[in-house]
Amino acid sequence: MRARRLIRFLFPAASDTWLSTLRVGLGLQVVFYCVSLWPDWNSVFVGNAMGLISRDVAEAVSTLDSPFLPRLSWLVDLGSRLWVHENTILSITLICFVASGCCLIIGLFCRSAAIVAWFVHLAAVASGGLMSYGVDNFMTIGLFYLMLSPLPDRFSVDSRLWRRPKQNRRTLGFFQRVLQLHLCLIYFFGGLDKCLGLGWWNGTSIWRALTRPPFNVIAPHLIAQWGFLLPAVGIMVWVLEIGYPFFIWPKSTRLIWFTGVLTMHLGIALAMGMYLFASIMIVLNLAAFGPGLMRWRRSNAHVVGNVTGNATSVAV
Repeated sequence: MRARRLIRFLFPAASDTWLSTLRVGLGLQVVFYCVSLWPDWNSVFVGNAMGLISRDVAEAVSTLDSPFLPRLSWLVDLGSRLWVHENTILSITLICFVASGCCLIIGLFCRSAAIVAWFVHLAAVASGGLMSYGVDNFMTIGLFYLMLSPLPDRFSVDSRLWRRPKQNRRTLGFFQRVLQLHLCLIYFFGGLDKCLGLGWWNGTSIWRALTRPPFNVIAPHLIAQWGFLLPAVGIMVWVLEIGYPFFIWPKSTRLIWFTGVLTMHLGIALAMGMYLFASIMIVLNLAAFGPGLMRWRRSNAHVVGNVTGNATSVAV
């Protein structure tokens, strides 16, 4: 009995709406990511200490952690054997990265586009690891899940150009469930780490986050005027994160927690200018729990409509 319940939990029947949300959201994320780096792409990733931070230094540090991570130097070395200049290889790589994001948005060559986007992004993170932050990790996670998921979805161009066998709803549910569980672990341990630190209780962590360049979007004197709210904001953040795996599953609290988490990330975007980080977290949450929430609300509205209709007919 327990084994059956576990199998039903891990392999629920699901539609591919979540997969469409993840594909389009990650495609937009990749395009915006490339646009943000477009003017400085070659300067950031050029080697031989010619750029802002040498790619060779960043890759040497990344190799110590994981020697098998793809790196942009692999593509540069391949290009040098074909007598192609390093800047040309870097420009071609960026164009391929943008093209993969555009293909994901419209759903053309979904699997190949997801693989290219994941590989180039991971190579860029390994080659510029000294400048990477949370958005890079979550983009890698999202693209990894998309690359392995049962593409294409029914809203993609691929599904209209080529006949595909009908997707297994249990398989779709399994991949969505893994993404849901992964998000639960991320939020819980992130909130636990904040909870164990005093700075999130007295508001000093929020103060440092809002006043540290380049995230000091709000003037410090305005933050100081409303400083009495910082402890409450800090506690609210880690409560939202720790409570995520406990309150995102029950239908009675899912909408509240889902809205609270999205509001938190929107606040991060507006108050700290971390638009890419906020957008990737919103995309992952929408893909993981958004479709289920919309189905639940539609079913409730249908039930309420039936009850109201029956009551009206009885009254008449």
